[in-house]
Amino acid sequence: GGRRTRRRRAFAPKEGKSHQHTNTTMVVGLSAPAMSALSSRAAVGQRVRARVAVPSATSPSSRRPLRVVAEDFPQPAQIKNTDNYRDGEALSKKLKELKGMGEKKKVVIVGGGLSGLACAKYLVDAGHEPIVLEGRDVLGGKVSAWKDKDGDWIETGLHIFFGAYPNMMNLFKELGIEDRLQWKEHAMTFAMQDYPGEFTKFYFPPNLPAPFNMAYAILTNDKMLTWTEKLRTGIPLVPMLLGGQEYINAQDELSVQQWMKKNFMPERVREELFIAMGKALDFIDSDKLSMTVILTAMNRFINETHGSKTAFLDGNQPDRLCGPMARHATDRGGEVRTKAGLKRILVDETTGDVTGMELIGGEVVTGDHYVSAMPVDALKLLLPDVWKPDPFFKQLEELEGIPVINVHIWFDRKLRPYDGLVFSRSPLLSVYADMSECCKEYASGDASMLELVFAPCSKEAGSDVNWIGKSDEEIVQATLGELERLFPDEIAADGSKAKVVKHAVVKTPRSVYAAVPGRNKFRPSQNTPVKNFTLAGDFTNQKFLGSMEGAVLSGKLAAEVVADKMAGREAKPVKEVVARYR
Repeated sequence: GGRRTRRRRAFAPKEGKSHQHTNTTMVVGLSAPAMSALSSRAAVGQRVRARVAVPSATSPSSRRPLRVVAEDFPQPAQIKNTDNYRDGEALSKKLKELKGMGEKKKVVIVGGGLSGLACAKYLVDAGHEPIVLEGRDVLGGKVSAWKDKDGDWIETGLHIFFGAYPNMMNLFKELGIEDRLQWKEHAMTFAMQDYPGEFTKFYFPPNLPAPFNMAYAILTNDKMLTWTEKLRTGIPLVPMLLGGQEYINAQDELSVQQWMKKNFMPERVREELFIAMGKALDFIDSDKLSMTVILTAMNRFINETHGSKTAFLDGNQPDRLCGPMARHATDRGGEVRTKAGLKRILVDETTGDVTGMELIGGEVVTGDHYVSAMPVDALKLLLPDVWKPDPFFKQLEELEGIPVINVHIWFDRKLRPYDGLVFSRSPLLSVYADMSECCKEYASGDASMLELVFAPCSKEAGSDVNWIGKSDEEIVQATLGELERLFPDEIAADGSKAKVVKHAVVKTPRSVYAAVPGRNKFRPSQNTPVKNFTLAGDFTNQKFLGSMEGAVLSGKLAAEVVADKMAGREAKPVKEVVARYR
């Protein structure tokens, strides 16, 4: 298609050099998260050798070799030509226009992840003074990262940006950092379960609009589903296309399995597609996942031309994304504090209104309004007793985070180069990427660093083993066993091929909320019954679920609630609580 590409070979092992095998372990608690990953989609591709890559846009043949794409791609223009992007743009504009309407107020935000930082960014745009309190010594929450003793970055999760992230794309534009996104080829790559060392790639032609580009990706490939299976998969999706978000929301009471059975889908669709999608979307097996999650992703990918196109950040999240968000607030009179862990929420026992935030060191931080941008599990632990009987807060019992593990493995040589995300389709791994290929800051021409999402990792999420309780050595050894299957000529679990130089394991016992069937009705609004207290966080009610986009949108919606109240305007109402808790 006119793009410059080059084919690269795997590097030969270095001789005469010994490598010391070192490791790092990190367990992230309630207030420290993991990957917000979204997602794969219900499309498939031709089976190809990993050393060779995708056919050109003009040749649909599934027999053509794969091209290795060696360079990043420009930002796709169509990501700004969607209703969702325009809605996000309009909300940003509204918040700026609220500046000067009413007095400037001090707003205390607990939590320095994406939702808290987004809330601060948009509150300062609306003319207020946010104070962000983060308990750890690093910003980012679920996207936090830190350096090991060698100066290499350890990330809480493998984070991928999608074209269907409208508020995130608006945020990058508003901060002037759009050039920090490294856009990849518009294609999805899956490991082939029955063919070790081979992958299937489905390709979205750059000049075809939605939904035709997805149709092309499906119809020109036949290595994962038969034509009959494609037909039986496509027909049940018609109500989604016609009914939109209303239909999608209504499927929340059904698991993926239940929805498939109801719509007479063949079991092989689950085995080939939905298991991989469930693990990528919510770190959980498909039999435990709400069908709303998969339909939400598919709806965006089908209806938006570049919705499924992926990008990597060009470096670590704290410096390259969280830093600009924090500086935007502090440069305009806000404050962002780390090592400011919350001990308890102080309230008036009579009215229930918040009177301050008491920090672990004893300091009390006060303001005119307060926002919790903590994960739902941390919020539940810190709820004041006077709030607990309230149905609005009592329904939070139905929400809890799902565990996930992020694994980093540094090798002594280059593995087969691929510049993009891969869906492993293994029993233990969700998605992975060679960060030495995908990210400028981590780039290396001599050695690979694989970052892998290990999920599901608890019995509750669908694993036979409680991996979250295993040692990092056991987790890495199991990961190498899976990689041996993916790269049989390059990796051996016994270390006889590519050598492991070091590894790092980050465990998050409570990550994004577990999107099991029936949870959506319990997700609270940003506005709450407490007049000076607002919620942010991807678990709150917004349509992008547990993702980076969901976190940013929730912070933005929380800022809107606060700004409307401060301007004397009517804020969006408190969401009605289901009858069970009223």
